[in-house]
Amino acid sequence: MLKSYEELRKIDVTEYCSKRDGILYLNWAKCVDLLHENGAEKVYFEPVINERTGSSLFMTDRLFTDKNGVTNQCYEVEVLVTVDSDTWRFRAPLMNGSNPVRDNSMSQQRIWNCQTRAFVKCIAIHTGLGFDLWQKEEDALGKSADEDLSKHKLMKCKERMQLLVTEKMKKGMDYYEMAERLGCTKDELVAYFTYYDTLARLEKRIKEL
Repeated sequence: MLKSYEELRKIDVTEYCSKRDGILYLNWAKCVDLLHENGAEKVYFEPVINERTGSSLFMTDRLFTDKNGVTNQCYEVEVLVTVDSDTWRFRAPLMNGSNPVRDNSMSQQRIWNCQTRAFVKCIAIHTGLGFDLWQKEEDALGKSADEDLSKHKLMKCKERMQLLVTEKMKKGMDYYEMAERLGCTKDELVAYFTYYDTLARLEKRIKEL
């Protein structure tokens, strides 16, 4: 009989992992072995077939095109996972690390890699084996998103600063007092916010070169 969720979660799977793009990956075959070693009698997964297309790839009907003309349809894969008497379906987006796979980089290997990753993640969620590994990966991906400069819009930064000033004004502080405590004039403080507009226009012009 397969060990409990609590027991399986305590197993350190990191020694069986390989590292890519700063993230640890547990090989699907080793995942199967570990389950058998801890009481499972039957472990396997099968790609689910998209009845509409006859392939194992699922996608949206809408075609998305980025600024470089590269298209994608938000591709996903789905697997049917069996462990002894339990069966689970699990769907995952088709990703290359933290990036979505688009039409110009689609391959059978990437589809297979995503299916095996979906299997390992499904196992972690339902049995506990390797769950902490995925928890660390989510944290790493979250930090990567924060460090992705393309996600930091200049005008959103301006809005954040304006909200900060508004909060201070709600507490009774006006522009003159704020400027005095910041060591500048009121006009200088107001002018700082126009820098965002200037930089946004400059960024737009550079992109158009």
